[in-house]
Amino acid sequence: NLIFKMEEAKNPSLEEDFEGQATHTGPKGVIHDWRKFKLESKDNDSVPPSKKEILRQMSSPQTRDDRDSKERFSRKMSIQEYELIHQDKEDETCLRKYRRQCMQDMHQKLSFGPRYGFVYELETGEQFLETIEKEKKITTIVVHIYEEGIKGCDALNSSLTCLAAEYPMVKFCKIKASNTGAEDRFSSDVLPTLLVYKGGELISNFISVAEQFAEEFFAGDVESFLNEYGLLPEREIHALEQTNMEEDIE
Repeated sequence: NLIFKMEEAKNPSLEEDFEGQATHTGPKGVIHDWRKFKLESKDNDSVPPSKKEILRQMSSPQTRDDRDSKERFSRKMSIQEYELIHQDKEDETCLRKYRRQCMQDMHQKLSFGPRYGFVYELETGEQFLETIEKEKKITTIVVHIYEEGIKGCDALNSSLTCLAAEYPMVKFCKIKASNTGAEDRFSSDVLPTLLVYKGGELISNFISVAEQFAEEFFAGDVESFLNEYGLLPEREIHALEQTNMEEDIE
């Protein structure tokens, strides 16, 4: 308790500079954000006006000069307030939504850089080079060199379309070998080819990549293959999917 109070004394702004956003840290901040979320929840229409007023008082913003507000925010919860916040049955749905919102906020803060979400068709060799040279250094670029009628190219294009949606932070591209301006280097016997770039540098080169898969292959097979070489980041939606699954089980 002494350590916690000392930390509070060092960082008074964490709980005194509230400006209407969920930016508090520590136990008091979490409780405050939960109170505010409950008050604003659309599912709380059935809460009696008297209880809504309690929640409103519990979650109202404070200023440095408002001592009463400070005391109200820092004081211990009354039994009535505690019971209101911890109503198991009434709070179950609201709590799940609160958890989901927290997860989404966390992913939004941790996610940075450009977003894509689909496969870009490169039309010329110049466009190919420009994409590699001008893309941000933090971005992984996966380029599929293909040609229509070549075994495995169609399946790989379909797989990359799925992966592009699941890994929007990766830039997936495709270009016909005949459009690269280097047809002699990308003859049919080396297609489909996957080239992976980062920071303008080629970091992986897979020729005749379809040979790495079974006769029929899908996005999951390509995903596993790229993950073996550490070329894909962690899927951002994994944690959210886990949260949704837990909620469905409940």
